Amino acid sequence: MDKITVFNAKKIITMDPSMPEVTHVAVRDGRILAVGGADCADQWGNVVHDDRLADTVLMPGLVEGHAHMMAGTMWDFTYAGYHDRIDPHGQMHSGMTTIDAVIERLSAKAATLAPDEPLIAWGFDPIFLTSERLSKVHLDAVAKDRPVAVLFSNFHLMCVNSMALDQSQYTSATNVEGVVKGAAGAPTGELQEMAAMFPVMRRVGLDFRGLSQGVEAMRSYADVCRHAGVTTVTDLYSSMEDEDLAAMLRVTGDASFGVRLVPALGATGTDPQSTAKRAVALRASSTDKLRLGAVKIMTDGSIQGWTARVKWPGYVGGQPNGIWNAAPEEIFAQCEAMQRHGVQMHIHVNGDEAAEVAMDALEAAARKHPWPGARHVLQHCQMMDAAMYRRAADLGVCVNVFANHLYYFGDQHAALTLGEGRAQRMNAVRSALDEGARVAIHSDAPVTPMGPLFTAWCAVMRQTMTGKTLGEGLKITVDEALRLITLGAAYTLKMDADIGSIEPGKYADFAILGQDPTAVAPDALKDVPVLGTVTGGQVALI
Repeated sequence: MDKITVFNAKKIITMDPSMPEVTHVAVRDGRILAVGGADCADQWGNVVHDDRLADTVLMPGLVEGHAHMMAGTMWDFTYAGYHDRIDPHGQMHSGMTTIDAVIERLSAKAATLAPDEPLIAWGFDPIFLTSERLSKVHLDAVAKDRPVAVLFSNFHLMCVNSMALDQSQYTSATNVEGVVKGAAGAPTGELQEMAAMFPVMRRVGLDFRGLSQGVEAMRSYADVCRHAGVTTVTDLYSSMEDEDLAAMLRVTGDASFGVRLVPALGATGTDPQSTAKRAVALRASSTDKLRLGAVKIMTDGSIQGWTARVKWPGYVGGQPNGIWNAAPEEIFAQCEAMQRHGVQMHIHVNGDEAAEVAMDALEAAARKHPWPGARHVLQHCQMMDAAMYRRAADLGVCVNVFANHLYYFGDQHAALTLGEGRAQRMNAVRSALDEGARVAIHSDAPVTPMGPLFTAWCAVMRQTMTGKTLGEGLKITVDEALRLITLGAAYTLKMDADIGSIEPGKYADFAILGQDPTAVAPDALKDVPVLGTVTGGQVALI
């Protein structure tokens, strides 16, 4: 029998109502044996006391229910974003507040590249730079002798230079939705959504699969998670070819790999029946650190990119009503196939029209193939109102709300996309809870930085970058927010029997904190230091 290790801490927040706060937790075989005081496991045999965490606060390992494995590997490319960001190695990358600053950084990078090597950047967001729109003219000034591609922060749009357009055969005659054209009819360089972006991405070597698979991608992702206190994380759009699965099993099987990985098989644009059967087959390969069998379905695009599908009255600037990455009839077909085969679905819905179509499709599928306990999840849910959350609860559909958007884009949504009234109720976690829905909150890393305590702060404070409060009456409490980044997210992954609280029988997964998040002022929640993680009883300090 493996030894029993008893960890002690200044305080252990358990999320277990039978013993909400303790000072010791006993671990055996990677699981929690007992909780309580110093003698909590004495009746089980000889114990070893581990005092390494005595000066810390422990809580259940944080659960990031919507992120992408490329959150680590994107840093192989040049950062071109507005906000300061920290990479997986702890290095700060300053944000850029003008297009000139972006061009300067990209030009400096181009000078270091080999001849004909593409220049790829990421994180750019034009909604903060209202003077002009990034175009091929700007990127031609960076380089004309190599393709240049700049992914926007939402990963739903990009801008490329003339060489990249030429290589993809994008001309005035091109009739592809999302290839933006200027007044003279020629492509401007801006590409919106996947159908327009993928031809360029293939030619410049910007491969989402390559960024999200492989040993280095997984290990870099684990680094990101450890710095955020995360012990269970999703990769919410994965291709998972056979060789990818083999690599995942090998890496996650290493005892030193400190995170439980939950990939979702990408379903959009695939044959529904084949994808459903593939997901069922993958489920059989699940382990304690690799949970397989769910799928991800894309619907609309990005609100700040004006590609999300929104209901009346549309966008305040009169922009066209978004782009479907999957037409409604495809969404219905995917939902029916997954429901029929017993495959859990995570469905991307930014705009409220997309959320309505998704729920229509889920309801239709459930009528044909009843499945109590399916726990399908609507992801992002940014424009859902109380009535929509009430309907989700009635359908037994979970919601995972993109709370970080309140801070990063709240001011812009009020002024430029949704208008003041709808921005006040966006990402309404309070409404979702009050209407009885099962709720999680998330970062969508690398769209915004992974950090569940920051995400919790966003839902608690509802503050924008300028300090404005959006929807005072929609704030939630700190205790509610902490539950959403632990048990709430675990529920949406169908893992709440194994993770999300510190109680006997569950995996010994803990977040190691430098302060008690329940004792600090609510506006200081985001500043609680993360010191590392414990996964299956294995301590990994930062």
